[in-house]
Amino acid sequence: RRFTDMPAAGNWAHAGIDFALKQGLFNGMSSTTFEPDGSMTRAMLVTVLWRLDGSRAPAGRNTFTDVPGGQWFTDAVTWAAENGVVSGIGGGCFAPNSNVTREQTAVILFNYAHSRGYDVGARADLSAFPDAGSVSGWAQDALSWANAAGLINGTVYGGRTILDPQGSASRAQVAKILRSYAEHVVNA
Repeated sequence: RRFTDMPAAGNWAHAGIDFALKQGLFNGMSSTTFEPDGSMTRAMLVTVLWRLDGSRAPAGRNTFTDVPGGQWFTDAVTWAAENGVVSGIGGGCFAPNSNVTREQTAVILFNYAHSRGYDVGARADLSAFPDAGSVSGWAQDALSWANAAGLINGTVYGGRTILDPQGSASRAQVAKILRSYAEHVVNA
């Protein structure tokens, strides 16, 4: 399938998007567009990991008050909670339509890799990034692992390479991260 907004073959995002599409992990945002620069929602990320895990039916019922039954993401979110991949944002909520941040992406991937039995012991020294101090305490360990595993590297902003932990992860970035996950975590 060819999307009109697919980055060219030499673009940093092309291989990741190509991988995600060939593996059936991502769908387009329409029949003709992928929206590589579009934001990834929490529901989208969890659904991608659910597909990566074989789209298994959850064993129990959804417990999040803001995840209605019968939605395209309901089974994925329920599966993710059952398997310790997500725990929500507090107050019984998951915030499925909120943009997933880079540090949330790291935590969700860390939890997913741990649930699958992969080695998540590597850690990187994040102090080289000028915004390392803005990483939330609950994400520190996971982001350090994701950086050491080659999944989440810095992003260039204003001529500096920063972590941008609270920045939204784009669909292209998540596709690239998943390709790296397959190469560096699964096939390590």
